[in-house]
Amino acid sequence: MTQVLLADDDVALSEMLTEYLEREGFTVTAVHDGEAAARLAPTGDFQIVVLDVMMPRVDGIEALRRIRQSSRVPVIMLTARGDDIDRIVGLELGADDYVAKPCTPRELTARLRAILRRVHPPADEVGPLAVSALALWPQKRRVEWRGRPVELTSMEFNLLEVLMRNAGRVVSKKDLSEQALGRPLARFDRSIDVHLSSIRHKLGEGAALIRTVRGMGYHLAKD
Repeated sequence: MTQVLLADDDVALSEMLTEYLEREGFTVTAVHDGEAAARLAPTGDFQIVVLDVMMPRVDGIEALRRIRQSSRVPVIMLTARGDDIDRIVGLELGADDYVAKPCTPRELTARLRAILRRVHPPADEVGPLAVSALALWPQKRRVEWRGRPVELTSMEFNLLEVLMRNAGRVVSKKDLSEQALGRPLARFDRSIDVHLSSIRHKLGEGAALIRTVRGMGYHLAKD
């Protein structure tokens, strides 16, 4: 079973989400402060983490910062509806996705499954995909630029994979959201822009391959 770490200081909400997720086939470990989440998430015992932003002792943003120092485990942030600052900061620190509270257990479950499908692709996928000095192995979830490993979050990896599979063609933000993030593009959603900014930073000189086409989307240059 998929092991989920759920960190939220709302005990009643945690119990409701835990009950629902376990009925859906997940195994859930619930904690109620960011310090516990930051300690447990990097252990390798969990396939995905759900992290509330507002928690005692250590908030979700700081917990995420600590997690990303040693782990690439997928993380979904729970944020207050309309709180764009927390969402953007979380994505910049390496969160894979966010869900605005209040959310339904069904919505959270759908997001979890969408991320897990992309993190664990079918075994018959082949690689690497190669564009210029950039190489990506879909099954191994590995990226290299000029032979140097590039550490990406799961959503960053998914976005780069979509762009590489469509190298030389413009991919709209709508298509990127649906194919890489597993959800429709919401109005004013800046997740893709933030993720791609992070990818460019991590690629260094390879960032020049990813080009913005104003009013249309992004494309990965073939050379």
